[in-house]
Amino acid sequence: MSSPIADQVADLTESMATQVPTDVLEASQAELAELDAAGVPTGVAAVGTPIPDAPLLDAHGNPTTLRQARAGRPAVIVFYRGAWCPFCNVALRTYQRELAAELDARGVALVAVSPQKPDGSLTMATAGELSFAVLSDPGNALGHALGIVTRPHDRTRRAQASLGLDLAEVNADGTPDLVMPTVVVLDAEGAVRWIDVHPNYTTRTEPQDILAAVSQMVG
Repeated sequence: MSSPIADQVADLTESMATQVPTDVLEASQAELAELDAAGVPTGVAAVGTPIPDAPLLDAHGNPTTLRQARAGRPAVIVFYRGAWCPFCNVALRTYQRELAAELDARGVALVAVSPQKPDGSLTMATAGELSFAVLSDPGNALGHALGIVTRPHDRTRRAQASLGLDLAEVNADGTPDLVMPTVVVLDAEGAVRWIDVHPNYTTRTEPQDILAAVSQMVG
């Protein structure tokens, strides 16, 4: 078993502090402080809310839906920002190691969703050696349904641009909108049974918390 995601993120943050330009770090830290202060937004989907079967794209650009990806099974849906996000990479690789096989054995699908273009999904799936579905949600239809869509500050976007990242170019809908890192447990009918939203994008849901939520639903 690998280190908790929180410990991996702490190591990553320490390493980035010596490699990322000061102005970029300051922009990120200012935004994180605001996100922490604001907390989980009002209007986040409550337990029992059905998730719409919005049109999605698989990692090869083929049309699909969440219903197709779930194939009638309960599911753990991981909403992440994109393949460009180092914290997302840490989380998804940890879920591959510690969740994928366990969930499959319980008949529960594991699906990752982001607003990025399919080629970003393919990069994530390939680089992370992910065995589960990695899908694109153009326009953040699922994100809006859950109430977890956010837009980075202009200062943050300028800092990202200085590093060669243009979210409007990376995302499938041409906007800079992102989802707050979120894990949702759905029942077989596609209704929310558990949701964990992280406004601070450096934090993530730990695998044991996901398994505990799944156990309450399917045993």
